[in-house]
Amino acid sequence: MLSDDEKKRVLHRLSRIGGQVEAVGRMIESDSYCVDVLMQLSAATGALAKVGQIVLENHLQTCIREAMSSGSKTDQDEKIQELVKLFRKYANVIE
Repeated sequence: MLSDDEKKRVLHRLSRIGGQVEAVGRMIESDSYCVDVLMQLSAATGALAKVGQIVLENHLQTCIREAMSSGSKTDQDEKIQELVKLFRKYANVIE
């Protein structure tokens, strides 16, 4: 789980991302230049990806580490399968 400090930072990032997305909406409503809209969308997407990286890293350092040190082969196998699914869905690493 995220520490209280990490939660605060992630929630702050998400709040800023929400502001970016709202700004994109205003840009579209005001017929802003397409390239400018795309740049803002790219920034918001990158910021969301960073939040995902933070959450994944935390998951690896807490939940996965705990399962690997638990001695339970069942827990270990479940966490490995969970990671494979995550990589398939979010990283397109494994086909």
